[in-house]
Amino acid sequence: MDIHTSRGKNTALVAVPDLIAELTARDRSSEVITAVHQIPAREAQWAPMPEWARPALVEAYRAKGVVQLYSHQAEAAGRIRKGGNVVIVTPTASGKTLCYNLPVLNAVLENPDTRALYLFPTKALSQDQLEELQDLGRRTGDAWGVFTYDGDTPSDARRAIRQKGHVVITNPDMLHAGILPHHTRWTRLFENLRYVVIDELHTYRGVFGSHLANVLRRLRRIARFYGQEPQFICCSATIANPGELASRLIEEDVEVIDANGAPSAQKHLVFYNPPVVNRFLGIRRSFINESYRLAQEFLKRGLQTIVFANSRLHTEVLLTYLKQANPQPPGQPEIIHGYRGGYLPLERREIERGLRSGQIRGVVATNALELGIDVGSLDVAILAGYPGTIASTWQRAGRAGRRSGASCAVLVASSRPLDQFIVKHPDYFFGSSPEHAYIQPDNLEILVNHLKCAAFELPIGKDERFGAVDLAELCGRLAEAGYLHRSGEYWHWTQEAYPADTVSLRSVSSDNFVIIDETDAPEVIGEVDFTSALTTVHPKAIYLHAGQQYHVERLEFDQRKAYVRQVDVDYYTDAIRYTQIRPLEAAEESPVAGPAVRMHGDVQVRSQVVGFKKIKFYTLENVGAGKLELPENEMHTTACWISLSRELLASLPYSTSEKQDGMFGLLHALESVACLLLMCDQRDLGSTIGEGAPLEGGEADRSRHSLPGGHDAPVEFFRPTLYLYDNYPGGIGLSEPLYHIHEELVRRTRELIAGCACENGCPSCVGPAGETGTKAKEAALAILDRLCV
Repeated sequence: MDIHTSRGKNTALVAVPDLIAELTARDRSSEVITAVHQIPAREAQWAPMPEWARPALVEAYRAKGVVQLYSHQAEAAGRIRKGGNVVIVTPTASGKTLCYNLPVLNAVLENPDTRALYLFPTKALSQDQLEELQDLGRRTGDAWGVFTYDGDTPSDARRAIRQKGHVVITNPDMLHAGILPHHTRWTRLFENLRYVVIDELHTYRGVFGSHLANVLRRLRRIARFYGQEPQFICCSATIANPGELASRLIEEDVEVIDANGAPSAQKHLVFYNPPVVNRFLGIRRSFINESYRLAQEFLKRGLQTIVFANSRLHTEVLLTYLKQANPQPPGQPEIIHGYRGGYLPLERREIERGLRSGQIRGVVATNALELGIDVGSLDVAILAGYPGTIASTWQRAGRAGRRSGASCAVLVASSRPLDQFIVKHPDYFFGSSPEHAYIQPDNLEILVNHLKCAAFELPIGKDERFGAVDLAELCGRLAEAGYLHRSGEYWHWTQEAYPADTVSLRSVSSDNFVIIDETDAPEVIGEVDFTSALTTVHPKAIYLHAGQQYHVERLEFDQRKAYVRQVDVDYYTDAIRYTQIRPLEAAEESPVAGPAVRMHGDVQVRSQVVGFKKIKFYTLENVGAGKLELPENEMHTTACWISLSRELLASLPYSTSEKQDGMFGLLHALESVACLLLMCDQRDLGSTIGEGAPLEGGEADRSRHSLPGGHDAPVEFFRPTLYLYDNYPGGIGLSEPLYHIHEELVRRTRELIAGCACENGCPSCVGPAGETGTKAKEAALAILDRLCV
């Protein structure tokens, strides 16, 4: 196996530049390969092992081949040794883990009572770190106990971990639901807790980050109860505001270390825009099919390849294509695998080992493999669609060539406006700093849930602080609702229920659906979160798992179970969701050119999966559809919206349906530009148009109805309103910034639509002309011309 791996690496040195040259030569029009960005190899900057490091630890690292440190490792370890909170910001594969392992393990050798808590966003990263620390432990005569504590930890091992674990490796979910509520069992840890390590800091943005900030409030509260103020060590990939994010998460000052001394091999980042097949409609070849074709080309050259997709569905479709093109030889292991959330833990560990050994030559993954899991030295990374942020793009591209040899990453753009903007403006991508990561820890929906958890853990004192809220008022409200009881100066939890169990850190609901294969003996093959279940395992859906198709026989909503059977069909299903929105209260409003009105405030969003389409593999034809009756979801959140006046609409020289097409096309582009300006994940922002009466012209069209006494009164027609809303209950702080950058938003949206080469609209600007109407682009620009005055 090692020979195979070695041969792959040697091939990469020659093949990668040659393949890029070949791709570029094929693109005679220069429209497909829009950029080839070369990152030259870089020499390492070295520093000696610190004098304070214990000889046993120095010797353990020496045995692993680490004789000296990179300059940033030495700087970080030194600052951690002195105390104070730090955040280390260096690229993928720059040796960030040594920055904190060295001072933490050294402190354990100096004082065996020292305890540390390591937080990783995924179980896979925890397993990675466990192997590294156990290897170091064996080389020092097992001088420390290192254990993972997550949902896969056997119950009989948990007591030993609580007593003997010098370093406990876990994830935010387990800290929230498995450790903090049971802190009395963890007294050994909390009485000696000196370090808290938060790795992959950049992943804690939006909802997940807001939850983690509240979990850390609870952690520090419990640590103080046991007489400890732990030191926080954070590690992050490159984002624009790592210091600010770390400070908001831990609510203390943080020192930033961002000088990188690690070496890197030569890398290429290629922007690939699928060829146009219909210039009039602006239709390009499918980015999924092009990603598959490129991956197959790299695999045939013997290059170990990872393909990143932006959704579970696209992951499984690409995996199906690649498995069919690379059938498993008789008696040989499979060389193509999928990797995503929903696969069972043992499946994922096996795939990671196969990638490291070189046995697996190709993997199709969601962002589950974007983080720093050690999967060895991959030669090529293909990104099927822009991940949504510059930071994620660099993170995924960094999975290729992590250790040595020339490597390549190819971004294959979809037809979405954001993808097209990035590949057509490579200077914007390469010249911009990565995104800011925003969190909203005082979001009431999130904070109140964690306040309940905090009250369960320890009574809440009247002078305590928990975020920037009026704690006494909130506790009073919770007491009225029957959750808390005041006794003297403390609020006590009164319910029998266990609050952490009902709070999910990553989604609206904590309930997961289990997927059971009934083809033979019933067997659990995976799981899916509550929100995704409605679109992926609804009745009659084709559920894809590891390239195998399953027909969903039934969905038992109350039991949270989906029953499936294996089938062999040539299509997959895509759910259709209907969304309705209603404004509740405007926080701010102001008139804008148009005339129109911009506002931001509270809204109610109702959504429902009402049907599905059957999409044929490869050709992507719509070969059928079905209706569904699934439960409706209701959400109170925040939004920014633009209400178009009757005067503006009356001035447009189009029919009612053409005006509506223009508004839908405008919203399609507005959402993409908003994500670009806010630098947020596209899943965090939703969009819709408020319902209303049909539009029929000007003031003369105003209807009248009778008032008591026989007088007539004018009826105000509904004003069509374009909503961009936070896609999470209570909001996550995106709407207000969007309100304040209104002028830039409409100006950039106009540039995007006007700069698109299509004639009547296409997926890259206002949406496909076949779906939005032939006048959608023209009408959208006419509306924007009035908004941009």
